[in-house]
Amino acid sequence: MMKIGAHVSAAGSLDLAPDNARSLGCEVFQFFSRSPRGGASKPITQEIADKFKEKTKEYGMESYIHAPYYINFASTNNRISFGSVAAIREELERGTVLGVKYVMTHLGSAKDLGSEEAIKQTIERVKAIYEKPGKWTTKLLLENSAGAGGIVGAKFEELGKIINAIDEEIGVCLDTCHLFASGYDIRTKEGINVTLKEFKKHLPLEKIKLLHANDSKFDLAEHKDRHDDIGNGKLGLDTFKNMLDDKTFGKNNWILETPGEETRQKKDIETLKQLRHELI
Repeated sequence: MMKIGAHVSAAGSLDLAPDNARSLGCEVFQFFSRSPRGGASKPITQEIADKFKEKTKEYGMESYIHAPYYINFASTNNRISFGSVAAIREELERGTVLGVKYVMTHLGSAKDLGSEEAIKQTIERVKAIYEKPGKWTTKLLLENSAGAGGIVGAKFEELGKIINAIDEEIGVCLDTCHLFASGYDIRTKEGINVTLKEFKKHLPLEKIKLLHANDSKFDLAEHKDRHDDIGNGKLGLDTFKNMLDDKTFGKNNWILETPGEETRQKKDIETLKQLRHELI
């Protein structure tokens, strides 16, 4: 059975992230291994790594790292584009030390180069991640975008071009808010089927490894990345129930990135668990 969790804080020490996840009722969890805004990462000591792995094993949880927000493979500034390569390599290394399953990343903006050239450079930079391959057990996932400001990866065609050009084991993390914002209407079973048929034109469904479950504050194809609590936004409860019942979306683990304080996060987790229970 798929598992439900959320993005949790790792403030203070990375080994606190599993505890924070457990307190929310998570079955899986996502976290930042470093500041998402920039700056050097703190070294992961053997003690922290051991505690993190012991807790995730004890709690029976998979874990995932979200890469920093500043990643931009398509920047014309080499410090930024090659810095993004170095940052993802480091996150894959840090994930491997912690026993994390996936690192997921946004791809960046096409505004410097235009769409076609941005895709080409993104392919080059993602390939560069693997030029000096480490012994990574953590795998890379590319996340779809909402398409605001020319962000790369809003359409399945773009994700397909990138992943199909790279001879590495790279998967996809699909965000429900981003899907809706970029024009994929997933509010009905028919809409979900149409969306997955479109995905299959560019990548096999097996490439979908994880789902970010977020309602949307804005309507279809508005290209605005504004998450809302489950059932409170434009997607609504039926969307998530239909997705849980789908054989593709319903087999992958779900991570909530909904806004608000801990009590709201707990409520969103419980809402999804209840929808899942109703389908059993």
